[in-house]
This record gives sequence, C-alpha cells and structure tokens, in this order.
Amino acid sequence: MSRVASAESIVVRTHGAVSEAETEYARRRVGAALRHAPEPVLFVRVKLTRLSDPAVPRPAVAQVNVDLDGRLVRAQAARPSLREAVDEVHDRLRDRVRRADRGWEAARGARPSDRAHEWRHQTEPAERLRYFPRPVEERQIVRRKAFGLGRMTVDEAIEEMVLLDYRFHLFTEAGSGVDSLVHRTDEPVGTHLVQAWTPPVAVSPASSAVTVDPQRAPRLTLPEAVERLDAMGPAFVFFTSTTTGRGCVLYRRYDGHYGLITPAE
Repeated sequence: MSRVASAESIVVRTHGAVSEAETEYARRRVGAALRHAPEPVLFVRVKLTRLSDPAVPRPAVAQVNVDLDGRLVRAQAARPSLREAVDEVHDRLRDRVRRADRGWEAARGARPSDRAHEWRHQTEPAERLRYFPRPVEERQIVRRKAFGLGRMTVDEAIEEMVLLDYRFHLFTEAGSGVDSLVHRTDEPVGTHLVQAWTPPVAVSPASSAVTVDPQRAPRLTLPEAVERLDAMGPAFVFFTSTTTGRGCVLYRRYDGHYGLITPAE
C-alpha cells in the first residue's frame, strides 16, 4: 500500500457554498501535507464548511482526519476564507505527521528543557477556534456524539489529544477505571486532569507535567450543564450526568452552538 494518499483518494465533504475549485485546492494541499507520511495512509477525509451567517468573522472551516496505519491524526482551522483555512490545516497536519514520525516524545510536543518532564511549558498550545458570540436564546445542542471511551494512561490520553488537535480528550483512566478528562490550560500553559468521581485507586503515573484537580467533576443535568457553560463562558464543561452517572462533555462550537460528547452505553 502506498504511504502517500493521491489527490483522487482524498474524500472531501462540503457544507454550505463551497466551490469545486476550493474542493480541489483542499485535495492538493492535504495530499502535499501527507507527502512524507511515516506510515501507510489508510484513509483521508476532509470536511469543508462555509457558514452562511454574515456575522461570523471566520465562516470558513476546514477539518481533516487521517488514518496513519491505525493511528488517527486530525487538524482543523477556521478562517475568513476557505483557502486560508485549508492552508492553515496543511501546516497543522504536516506538523502532526512529523510528530507521529518522531515518536512518543515528539507526539506530546516535547522540546529540550533543563527541567524534567516540562514538555508542555515550552510548547505552543493548539490554536483555539474563535467562537461566534451567538445570543444565549439562539444556542442549541446541534451535535451529539456517543462512543466507547478508550482505557488508557494519562500520557496516552495526552498523546491522542495532541495528535487529534483537541483542546480536551475524554477517556477512561487505566489505573482507576474512572471517566476522566485531560485538557490544555493557558495560564500556566500545561495540561490538567479532572475525573468524574473520586477514584478508588491512584491514577496511572504520568511522565508529563500534569496538574490533577482534587475535586471531582460536578454532577449535573444537561440543562444545568448548559446553564453553567453560558454563565461561566468556558470552552467546555466536563460533568457527571445525573441520568447515567458517566462523565460527559458539553462544549462550545465555533458557530456559537453546542456539542455534546457522552460515553456509549
């Protein structure tokens, strides 16, 4: 199998007013970013979105998902134009492919440091998408995703978060068996771990510089989680569902609406 995906093999899905020229441009740029992929490229899926709301300052969104021989790598960007968004995704995807090639330390974003394990403190965090300030009364949960949470160590969860270009990652912590969330922090720059309930045993050791929240995630109904997200203004709220008892994430989308991630039953 070829290590490099041809432009014709790259699946592009579009939403909104996206031209054929923009679709072909995305295929070429994504193909170029994968030219030196370290593993066989099993599939490439690109999603191009142009929002119709004229008030949104960055209505063009490009998202790419790549399977590198079983390892998922992802990149996304929102810009005023689709060509700008695609160019940004090209750069971010190329960087993530290089991280995958350099191994575990590079995948976590490591750079030389005179302090042990301070991998995140000298690494630029992933760009946060700018959220459209949609009025509260117009906001809706427009996307719901349920999936089986992977059981992994904290370090493995951080690796996936970086390669998938996420601000947070929901998983089952291997040492405690507890629904958990790792997420990026800006001040100080680093990574934070929160768990859905007080674990019966210690979490698996992390070689990364991770701060652990001593408080468990709040137990909330979905309307209460929405209210908290609106009132506090964060990018997401990690909470334990009063209905299922599982850890869930309600997050703010780039279009000002909400998305909900829940564990599969």
